[in-house]
Amino acid sequence: MELNPIGVVKSPVAQETDEDWGNVISEIHLEDNFSSGLEGIEAFSHILVIFYMHKSTFDPQVHLLRRPQGRDDMPMIGIFAQRAKHRPNPIGLTAVQLVARDKNILAVKGLDAIDGTPILDIKPYFPNFDRIDQPEAPEWVERLMRGYF
Repeated sequence: MELNPIGVVKSPVAQETDEDWGNVISEIHLEDNFSSGLEGIEAFSHILVIFYMHKSTFDPQVHLLRRPQGRDDMPMIGIFAQRAKHRPNPIGLTAVQLVARDKNILAVKGLDAIDGTPILDIKPYFPNFDRIDQPEAPEWVERLMRGYF
């Protein structure tokens, strides 16, 4: 398997954090040769950004079963039941608001990726595919996400 980045994140956030991502405006700088692949993207209000969490590490002894954000008020759960950055394959996925496009640069709001993060793919947000009308999640998820976005 081979994946090659198509661009990089330029963000005011340089260090990993677990809060206040909702107001972060960052830019996705695509490689020039992918610029034409953005044609028509500005018609969408939101996009899905798939990225490689390049600063992440994974130690199965520490990360396979853990409390989200290491918080004592969170349950002990497996990595695949949470959205933690320390995963066997550190791939991130976030739905973000598309603020603007200028050639090969997208300005986005709410991307929880730090400066320098490699971009793997961009997809338009299709409500018919990407929205679940009445999803269920455990009670702790709401507590965990307070202040994240």
